[in-house]
Amino acid sequence: MLSTFGLYSQTIIRGNVIDDKTKEPIIGASVALKGTTNGTLTDAHGGFSLQVTKALPATLSISLVGYKSQDIDVYDAEEPIILSLKEDFNFLDEVVVTGYTSQQRRSVSGAITSINLSDGIKETAASGFDQLLQGKAPGVQISSNTGVPGGGVIFRVRGSNSINAGVDPLYIIDGVFISNSNLISTGMGGQTQSNPLSDINPSDIENITVLKDANATAIYGSLGANGVVIITTKRGKQDTKAKISVSLSHGWANAIKKFRSITGPETAILANEAAYNTGIDRGLSPSDIKLPFADPSGMPTYDRNSDLFRTAALSNYEISAQGGNSNSTYYVGLGYTKQESVVKPSDFERYSGRLNYDNNLTSKLKIGTSINLSKVYRNVSSNDNNPKGVINSAIFVRSYLPIYNEDGSYARYGSFDNHLALIEHLDNNATTWRTIGNLFLEYNLLKELKFRSSWSLDNTDLTESNYADTFISAGIATNGSATSYKAKNIVYTAEQLLTYNKVFKDKHALNVLLGNTVNAVQEEYTSASGQGFATNDLKDISVAATKSGSASKSESRLLSFFGKASYTFNNKYTIDGSIRADASSKFGKNKRWGYFPSVGLTWDASQESFIKNINFFDALKFRGSFGYSGNQNGIGSYAALGLWSAGSNYLETAGTAPSQLANPDLTWETTRQLDLGFDFAILKNAISFSFDYYNKYTYDLLLNVPVPYRSGFTSFLQNYGAVRNSGVELGIQSTNINKKDFKWTTEFNISWNKNKIEKLASDITLGASGRNASILREGYSVNSFYLYKQLYVDPETGNAVYEDVNKDGFITSADRQIVGNALPNYTGGFTNDITYKDFSLNLFFYFQQGNKILSMHDFFLVHGGTQNNIGFIPRQLERWQKAGDITDIPRLTTYSGDPTINGGSANNYGGNVANMSSRYLSDGSFIRLKNLALSYNLPKSIIRNLQLSRLRATVSVTNLFTITKYKGLDPEVNAQSSSQNTYGYDWATVPQPRTIQLTLNATF
Repeated sequence: MLSTFGLYSQTIIRGNVIDDKTKEPIIGASVALKGTTNGTLTDAHGGFSLQVTKALPATLSISLVGYKSQDIDVYDAEEPIILSLKEDFNFLDEVVVTGYTSQQRRSVSGAITSINLSDGIKETAASGFDQLLQGKAPGVQISSNTGVPGGGVIFRVRGSNSINAGVDPLYIIDGVFISNSNLISTGMGGQTQSNPLSDINPSDIENITVLKDANATAIYGSLGANGVVIITTKRGKQDTKAKISVSLSHGWANAIKKFRSITGPETAILANEAAYNTGIDRGLSPSDIKLPFADPSGMPTYDRNSDLFRTAALSNYEISAQGGNSNSTYYVGLGYTKQESVVKPSDFERYSGRLNYDNNLTSKLKIGTSINLSKVYRNVSSNDNNPKGVINSAIFVRSYLPIYNEDGSYARYGSFDNHLALIEHLDNNATTWRTIGNLFLEYNLLKELKFRSSWSLDNTDLTESNYADTFISAGIATNGSATSYKAKNIVYTAEQLLTYNKVFKDKHALNVLLGNTVNAVQEEYTSASGQGFATNDLKDISVAATKSGSASKSESRLLSFFGKASYTFNNKYTIDGSIRADASSKFGKNKRWGYFPSVGLTWDASQESFIKNINFFDALKFRGSFGYSGNQNGIGSYAALGLWSAGSNYLETAGTAPSQLANPDLTWETTRQLDLGFDFAILKNAISFSFDYYNKYTYDLLLNVPVPYRSGFTSFLQNYGAVRNSGVELGIQSTNINKKDFKWTTEFNISWNKNKIEKLASDITLGASGRNASILREGYSVNSFYLYKQLYVDPETGNAVYEDVNKDGFITSADRQIVGNALPNYTGGFTNDITYKDFSLNLFFYFQQGNKILSMHDFFLVHGGTQNNIGFIPRQLERWQKAGDITDIPRLTTYSGDPTINGGSANNYGGNVANMSSRYLSDGSFIRLKNLALSYNLPKSIIRNLQLSRLRATVSVTNLFTITKYKGLDPEVNAQSSSQNTYGYDWATVPQPRTIQLTLNATF
């Protein structure tokens, strides 16, 4: 509307706000009439429209975090105006989520990492948002257990705090405490194949904040000892037009390395050699030794390994809309994802929908909701490391044995199924329905005082249906076998918060928070099984000849009261403290309450005149914190009660029997943590640097302590033991080049963590296949390997020589020792983002160093001839054959030495093949180009004709290459992930695939 100079009339000022350097539109900038509350925000195209009632000229104030605020005088509203803002980012001005509140980083004393999910991160082929954080946050170790889509993930914040209790962090999505429980019951041979967090669509997420130190996590009390991960999803902005985004992507994945077996003739040669050497060891003459193969060269070769792998397809389709008016905002997102595993027949499929809505009913009252609904389907038929699994059935069978019988039926050998029969007939499926919802109300009692009431729900329903037909061993013996599992996990949370924020005389800032939480977790499990089916086409348990079933239900509750206060003087000095009191139904009646205080100090030294006079630092902050947090996860809902089990059979009569000892004094695991750190920025904020030192001591571990057998029990859950984690974290961000058409930024982080068991009742051994290759021992770290140490292979005899620890001249179990652990010395990430005009390139490297991997793959398949009908891998060909050979693989023999000397001498025959030794332990260090993404934003001259505000095309490659000394398929592996204490095993695990993905993003 045209206005006349000097006249009072209504005038509408229209225009656009752009970045001064890139000329890109700026979304969400504040445009206001100076000195008034009359203002608006720029829309998705950077546009704004502001009505003023005073005569022109008028002064507009334009501002946005990260840009220099600017005042512009407007004399004429005839034509739209163009306003440009210059960058002015100080990383201490960043607003971060601190737990129930948000603060500027300059006044935060805790160790907090905030990660915005930019396009470069989201365009990575990952089914779960937790995988996107790998290498992005100092002090956070993330690794995938397997290459199966939607598979299990290890997530550790500053190391493992516990032995029996849970070690995963608390996850919060838009204020909802969500469950990370794996509900899938199908046996996976020790692997955790399901990642519950993959039920969430990563594209709905705006920001992820990781709280690491005690001052940041203590406000969550008993839930925060393992760290807190706060996920904020996208929401609309007030007074913005609808922004509609569409994303389409398709990709292909392949295994970088595949399982290998030797040929049929090579296998026969090794079998003959093992038979000959064994005969000589037993004192037979060469003429009396019978070799199993007269002509090894004539043996056929059958390739089973190639049948396992495929070029896996992945697709992702998403649409979202967000916007708002003066009173309400909204975000709606729909997504569909389908990913095949590179090993048949597993796959992953997810449907997701999200609605976030906020409404200001009055100037004081606001209501809002966040609702996420997802359906996830998993085929879990292939990827387990037990004899019935698809992978083992292919790699264990000797390569000269036919795949089919002469009549065309599937050939089976020993305990191994036919791998093709499993691929084509094993029917293991899991479907999850999940609802995560939150409803909140906010009321401003005063300008400085706000009340918030929040009610949330995380409801997970899982159904598993497994059927083994008469083509595979599980179904042959029973004429078909079916199992069905139903699991339900519900987390209810109600929170009431009162917050007070006040600035006095421009120098004194006070923030106070008081709150109460009521949390309940309910779990229900139902299982049914049936055997004997008339035909393989009838799979429902209801038509089985014999049926059985079971059910269970449990519930735990948590009541909490908490408070936090923070005082800042003159924007320089901040002191804050918090305390939380928790009462859990899981603990004994004598010690249900736990109290978790913390305190933090911050000094923003860059505000001091003597620092400003140096003219070197753009930002400089020192911080320290100390506090306590607790842990109750990982134990049963009734862990402190004396329990009896019904159904015990006494002379064919139903009865009951005691199953658990009561402990009325059972209470919290407690973690005490000190954190000291500093942050600074230099060269006009071109380089920012963060450093943290921490020391965590967890005591009163929830531990199953051995008790005398005369008690009728083997162990008793009590508070005993301690674990320490200490380390250093370093993060660097730099803007290397910042020109009009060219920008290059770098992020680097590295973390060192040392873990040590400080107190333990006795050694605890555990590990794959009952081999007890892992040990928990006082004075050492968790995940330590307990093996015989192989010194060398004797060049003259070909026998393995082991270290005789107790010097008694014999190799016995007393000679096992700790020879390494699965925990890396350090981990980190290195990211480069390069933008040139409309092109952008993202390069992300992840690395870890010092961890060991125990290859069960080698243990079983470099077996020296002792395993009948089990094949070999190429490494077995490197064995000792004649005097003078230098190798670490002993000669082939099945002779176990003289049994009268309890295992033989320190260089005995039996040690060649029977010992779980350091021969199978390898360095698992690696550096990997985890993601490479090249994007192109089509020019505005083209997309304007399509009525688009943005059109972006991306090609990305995941796991392009890996540098490592590890000889297995993949150094990022965890075959025994069902236990947190058996990390670092490699055994019949699907490797991380190399994925090429094409993505098209359009914004309307």
